[in-house]
Amino acid sequence: MEDFPIRTLEIVCLGSSVALSGLFYYIYRKKHKTVGKLNEAPVLPLDEKLTDLLNASPGKCLQYVVIEGTVQPVGEPLRSQFQEGSVGVIQKLLLREHKLVWNSLARTWTDSERVIHQRVNAVPFNLLGVNKAFVRVLCPLEATGPNMEIIHEKFHQASYGFTDLIGQYLSGEKPKGQLETEEMLKVGASLTAVGELILDTDRLPKLRPPTDGSEYFLCTSDFETLLLEQEGQAEVWRVLACICALAGVAVLMWAGRRYYRQLQLRWEQENMRRDFELMGERGEEENGMDIPENACVICLSNPRSCVLLDCGHVCCCFRCYQALPQPNCPICRQNIKRIVPLYQA
Repeated sequence: MEDFPIRTLEIVCLGSSVALSGLFYYIYRKKHKTVGKLNEAPVLPLDEKLTDLLNASPGKCLQYVVIEGTVQPVGEPLRSQFQEGSVGVIQKLLLREHKLVWNSLARTWTDSERVIHQRVNAVPFNLLGVNKAFVRVLCPLEATGPNMEIIHEKFHQASYGFTDLIGQYLSGEKPKGQLETEEMLKVGASLTAVGELILDTDRLPKLRPPTDGSEYFLCTSDFETLLLEQEGQAEVWRVLACICALAGVAVLMWAGRRYYRQLQLRWEQENMRRDFELMGERGEEENGMDIPENACVICLSNPRSCVLLDCGHVCCCFRCYQALPQPNCPICRQNIKRIVPLYQA
């Protein structure tokens, strides 16, 4: 593993960046496809001509259209449990617990919340247009949105005594209280719906989730605002994918730079080794079989052929230098930063 150009941490970072960039790019492609479908979707007026248009369409179906109208319940609407006189067609009741949790790493208390109870109620409703023309909205809970109005919000403060305080510090959790909210899509609210429009067997136009897998939208804003929001979300995912991809490229470039420097060092060491071997062969030819006067203090057979820096001692041959267990001078034990060949005239 020492010769492998990428370390374990770099492999983890590279794999994470590739996985995240792939995930973000996949989400971006889905959002980009949704934006394209929204740009191509026709905005149909909600009037009496809508039924004739569906009759003339193949299969009495329009795959992806935009309809704008006001919310009108089919039967009895939902009534608020907390605010008298508020009626709607979709109701969401939510109870969340807020508490402080001790973070041992940051050495501080951090906010935390969890949903204790959640309930969503819905009744059939229509989108009402001009001259009492309407479209029945099917499966509203499967749609993205709508952003409903908060008609009730109350925070119930937690109360505790001295023993509770001791238990909180021992457990690392301090309850703050419970937040009770009620959201509702009110009757008469303006609603923009994007989906598949069909003419059912009962001769009623109905809007349902697209059968081709396109995203189904119900939003209280207008169509232009919805389109801008989706374009903004697609751009965010595109930027995140680019950032993760660039991070992976940076890891590869860093590993490649380090590997190139290692290769350069190996090439320098190999050239130095060849120079020392050539010098040793010349010394053996000159001295014959006799032990040279400037013999290496370690092997006592090869001539001293290198200068140890920064101390400057000339005490060993290159082979013995490579065999040193630690890069320390055999004479003064100072750390060896680099060596240079010794040329003797």
